[in-house]
Amino acid sequence: MYSYFFKMLEEINNCLQILEAGGLILYPTDTVWGVGCDATNTEAVKKVYALKKRSDTKALICLVSTDAMLERHVTKVPEVAYDILDLANKPTTIVYDAPLGIAKNLIASDNTLAIRVASDQFCQYLINRFKKPLVSTSANISGDPTPQSFKEINSEILKGVDYVVNLEHNVIKSTPSSIIQLKNDGKVKVIRE
Repeated sequence: MYSYFFKMLEEINNCLQILEAGGLILYPTDTVWGVGCDATNTEAVKKVYALKKRSDTKALICLVSTDAMLERHVTKVPEVAYDILDLANKPTTIVYDAPLGIAKNLIASDNTLAIRVASDQFCQYLINRFKKPLVSTSANISGDPTPQSFKEINSEILKGVDYVVNLEHNVIKSTPSSIIQLKNDGKVKVIRE
């Protein structure tokens, strides 16, 4: 128990150095393995799009650690969002209108941003210590299948990041989050169940 805790702290400290320098990390999330960076750093976000060979017109997901951090990065969190997050039986990403304090190239053309409050301990600790949201996009080249385990991650992704977290390499992570869009006018749309 304690050895895992200290290993996790060591990994978080390693990640913080990379994130603060504008680099990319490969890390286990509450859903699948993700490529991440500082969600407020435009240049770092560009590196994620380049590594994934993904058009920057396709928005990426952001992770926050708490409801309070969510509220700092969205103009208005619809009240129903809290109900959805409390009642969801799996990690749920919500697309919000009018994000704040986020890299411009992370925001969709309709001025929305997909944000998930991370539910696993590693991500929560990392984001709390970093004090900023993280980009979280599946660890694959755009168009390729999402890897269900660390072993399935493409070598191009492994070589293209600045740091690979050395935790959970034997854990199967195969469930992407649900994605729900909540408009400030009250409209709700399920994008992925």
